[in-house]
Amino acid sequence: MKENYISDQSDSGKTGKVGKTGNTDRAGIKKSTNLFFSGVLILTITNIIVKLIGLFFKIPMQKHLGNEGMGYFNSAYQIYAFFYMISTAGLPLAVSIMVSENRAKGNFRQVRRIYRLSMTLFFTIGLLGMSVMLFGARGLAEFIDTENVYYCIVACAPTLFLICIASAWRGYFQGYQNMLPIAVSQLLEALGKLFIGIMLALWAISQGYSLPVVAAFAMLGLTIGVAAGTIYLALTKLFFRERKYNAEYAHADSDNMPLDSRGNIMDRLVRIAFPVTISSSVMSLANVIDVAIVSRALQANGLTQEAAAALYGNYTTLAVPMFNLPPVLIYPISYSIVPMLTALLTNKHMTRAKTVMLSSIKTTAIIALPCALGMSVMAGPILSLFFDPASVEIGAPLLSILALAVFFVGLIAITNAILQSYKKPALPIWSMVIGAAVKLVTSSILISNPKVGMYGAPIGTLLCYITVTVINFYFIAKYTGVIPSVKKMFLRPLIAAVLAAVSAMGTYYLLERIMGAGRLVTLLAIVAAAFVYFVTIFLIRGISKEEVLLLPKGQRIYSALHRMRLM
Repeated sequence: MKENYISDQSDSGKTGKVGKTGNTDRAGIKKSTNLFFSGVLILTITNIIVKLIGLFFKIPMQKHLGNEGMGYFNSAYQIYAFFYMISTAGLPLAVSIMVSENRAKGNFRQVRRIYRLSMTLFFTIGLLGMSVMLFGARGLAEFIDTENVYYCIVACAPTLFLICIASAWRGYFQGYQNMLPIAVSQLLEALGKLFIGIMLALWAISQGYSLPVVAAFAMLGLTIGVAAGTIYLALTKLFFRERKYNAEYAHADSDNMPLDSRGNIMDRLVRIAFPVTISSSVMSLANVIDVAIVSRALQANGLTQEAAAALYGNYTTLAVPMFNLPPVLIYPISYSIVPMLTALLTNKHMTRAKTVMLSSIKTTAIIALPCALGMSVMAGPILSLFFDPASVEIGAPLLSILALAVFFVGLIAITNAILQSYKKPALPIWSMVIGAAVKLVTSSILISNPKVGMYGAPIGTLLCYITVTVINFYFIAKYTGVIPSVKKMFLRPLIAAVLAAVSAMGTYYLLERIMGAGRLVTLLAIVAAAFVYFVTIFLIRGISKEEVLLLPKGQRIYSALHRMRLM
């Protein structure tokens, strides 16, 4: 194929390519945009399902294991999450960025070399991580001052090896903006944890095993689920047709472009991955230390080790999983934006990159603000949908505080992705380190105060995420030259979110007087809040026509909203 060029007057002034079909560079970008939004849609739906499955797993587990047993399970999971972050936080992203860059250049042979080297690297790291968890399980349990966690740590150690292998394939598919294999593998992992984990736990209970051992059997469900997801990814890669995805960037020299040496590729992988790994691991390490702080501080306040584990189990089984639900609507955006922005920046389409960046930030605000405020004011009724009244009485006030951090978690995910795309992956390290320090200091001081106690944990987390968000926006303004307008980005979604939260409370308390407390009343209050938010966000012009048109089927959505006189 002959390589042709046209002048791109609308963007950077650089030249752009013409694809096989004769479409202009603008058409090529549109094709990538479609991949971006389809990827966001796929991952959003899957992540919602995965989080709901996780919630449905914890409901029966909390019933059978109680707060104490779930304390062991969740403590071990925090340790696993730390090793998971060290092993996989940065490398899949590095693979994605390098695959995306070389695809955009048409250097497909380099893409294949990057894939082969990344698989070798992930295999080695996974093996080492699994060994550390297996042979260091006793010491890790002693570190958090909860010796009964030992069995759960051993049970989830093989998961680390499997997830490393899976992450190599995920980074590869992310670089191709093909999110379906990633989504399906995540779904298989969640289903394994749900069904196999519950079955194994019930079997262990029937055999009369102790509570720590029962929790370990429940943890085995995660390991088996990850194994299923890894096998699926292997089969998908075997039948994956790269040529179909490469056609957009193919040119005459694609098969003859020079290859970097294996050493240079490894060096680049590590240089991209290292700062991302450090920034992600800092927060994960802070969570592990937080477990130790909570356990020791509560015991210092007079609680036994079992009682402290129970209180921590309540917090991490009720408040934390519910807090983690709304961000699943945002993580797919941050996950998909990296390869898209990388390709745009590689080809010098700066105006388009800025548009995508600002749209992603505003979309995050539109999603996260109503979730944060609504969950905060409705914490008790929402938790009552799933858990018993005694547990809800403890967990609801904790969730009311923690829910406010949902907004900042969403912004952190997007701003981290933007900085990574602009080749500034080291900057989030500083924001994460400072945020983690704020979390640990405030949590330690507040939890040690008997008058505050466990409330110190969500307060420390909220202050941490606020700190990280502010620093990230400073970095974006300094290194990208883009300063998001607070009024345009956040003010109108905030107004709509406040009105929605007020309507939720008003509807709930009104219907409670008429119908009495119950699940139906809670659901009706949530529906009322969603309706108020939906109508308000359009009436106050919280979202523009241009932003709607960026969505999949945007013209149809806009036409429907126009007929409803909402736009």
